[in-house]
Amino acid sequence: MPISIDAFDDQPTDVLDLQAGTQPARILEFLAENPDHAFTQTEIHEATGIARGSVGAVLSRLEDRGLVRHRGRYWAVAEDDRLASYAAQTQASSESVTDDYYGDD
Repeated sequence: MPISIDAFDDQPTDVLDLQAGTQPARILEFLAENPDHAFTQTEIHEATGIARGSVGAVLSRLEDRGLVRHRGRYWAVAEDDRLASYAAQTQASSESVTDDYYGDD
């Protein structure tokens, strides 16, 4: 569904806009949950279930946006303020899914 150009122009540029469940979101979520580690593409594939052939392309697009970084074979989440809020948001979202709203009854 298209949006008006005014709505487009009014959107903040510093907000990280990733569709939940997409390959970029899944990879970024995995890396953001493990900020103290760097992973190979194979390890990212195994952790996320994303096809091996897609992982490299997704990582390259994320790197172009400054969201991940790499050295040699290893990839890690970038140091970006947007990622801290993204990680907090995904953590809060996953906690709400596992909350026990009905108690032990």
